[in-house]
Amino acid sequence: MAFTAKDVQKLREMTGVGMMDCKKALEASGGDMDKAVEWLREKGLAASQKKASRIAAEGMAYADVFGSVGVIVEVNSETDFVAKNDKFVSFVKGVAETIARVNPKDLDALMEAKYLDTDNTVAQQQQEMVLVIGENIKIRRFARFDDGISVPYVHAGGKISVLVNLSVSEGLEDKVVELGKDLAMQIAALNPAYLDKSQVDEETLNKEREILTVQAKNDPKNANKPDAIIEKMVTGRLSKFFKDSCLMQQEFVKDDSVTVEQHIARVAKELGGTITLTKAVRYEKGEGIEKKADNFAEEVANMVK
Repeated sequence: MAFTAKDVQKLREMTGVGMMDCKKALEASGGDMDKAVEWLREKGLAASQKKASRIAAEGMAYADVFGSVGVIVEVNSETDFVAKNDKFVSFVKGVAETIARVNPKDLDALMEAKYLDTDNTVAQQQQEMVLVIGENIKIRRFARFDDGISVPYVHAGGKISVLVNLSVSEGLEDKVVELGKDLAMQIAALNPAYLDKSQVDEETLNKEREILTVQAKNDPKNANKPDAIIEKMVTGRLSKFFKDSCLMQQEFVKDDSVTVEQHIARVAKELGGTITLTKAVRYEKGEGIEKKADNFAEEVANMVK
């Protein structure tokens, strides 16, 4: 039985599967639509592709160290319930280890890589998880550090994860884990936009300075103050901006008498070496993903029609 482009389009609308797979299904089934749907279901394509259109904003952010390689990854699911599923958690940890092993350059390369010691690619393993668990599952992002000392921190079962990377002098490798954990916990809690004030770009600084200047001039208490005084006030307020936005300038959470920068220097002195915080990545599951606002009353009404 022959089939047309319209048949391919119709099958795609029925199943949510991509055009090429729909074409293959119709070829394999001699153009019979029902058999083509069955073929796609047998291949596991129809079920998982339908789920792929659903919003996955829950899941897990996970960080770990494999040998000398630090990895942080976010894998999303549709519900928080699934994020606690042992199979899902095992899959997330397997993805992290795969990233450590193969060093993929980007997400596309990761999806094409072999998943651990299986014959599946990561994409195929992800699809299997969709079929087994019954929800859309999506690997969203990752970072990998293969130099320095990486220290992971996972908060609240994967709601937030942080991976901190330190450059240390020889002999301190095993002695900075506690420091790294403290820094990671502070990043998890306060979510600084920058590691250090030196990283704040000029455009952001100029914009902040402009806003603070307008605020100062609009304050009735400053009505008669000259521009030079206003400028000094703005400089002082910029210090607060750095303190709020930059990790190294923040008060250290375990001892607010020192900044994070001062605490790192103090630990380095105590250990008799050098310690530099070089990189840090913080993932919060689902951040930036627009979640669907379900109308429960409407859903129930539709079910009883």
